[in-house]
Amino acid sequence: MSDTKQRLLEGALAALREHGVTGVSARTIAAAAGVNQALVFYHYGSVDELLGTACEQATRQRVAAYADRFAAVTSLRELLSVGRELHESELAAGNVSVLAQMLAAAQTGERLAAPTAAALRMWSDEIESVLHRLLAGSPVAEVADLPGLARAVAAAFVGLELYEGVDHEGGRQAMAALDQLAVLVEVVDELGPLARRALRSRIRSHLKEGAT
Repeated sequence: MSDTKQRLLEGALAALREHGVTGVSARTIAAAAGVNQALVFYHYGSVDELLGTACEQATRQRVAAYADRFAAVTSLRELLSVGRELHESELAAGNVSVLAQMLAAAQTGERLAAPTAAALRMWSDEIESVLHRLLAGSPVAEVADLPGLARAVAAAFVGLELYEGVDHEGGRQAMAALDQLAVLVEVVDELGPLARRALRSRIRSHLKEGAT
């Protein structure tokens, strides 16, 4: 990738952090990148295309930076601990704000919807792989929709930034509730063989009832 294209990608993120999605334009991006604004359209065709590419590239880099941490996780509580650390560092760097701004813009901008969804999938796919590894053989895995759960966790960490902005204590309680859920899962996994078989039987029974 050329130096100019990379500067434009970085400038797009900088403009998004500083001005919000409603204030981003070819002019503000070019100013942040230190280039002529005509280069936005020469290299990317449109502001939306540039924003989408920048969001995907930045997310891919951040997911890769945390890959080893996710791979070393051995419990759900540890996963949440890594998630909190990630949330704090991404929040401080302005990256959570970027994703939140992209999500807001994607509600009415179709060209931003696909790259924003792709960025979220990068996080949820990473979380899903950890959940499959941690819950392998657990009775919880028989009732939980792990792909759906991974997406819920990823969305929760993005949404917490917006929530904490108006209700910091509520955000803290939300994180505490996730911790409690993780403890519950660990308690279930520590049950003896007979209790685990009984729990599996009850889960399957309820699933059959729900399907009828």
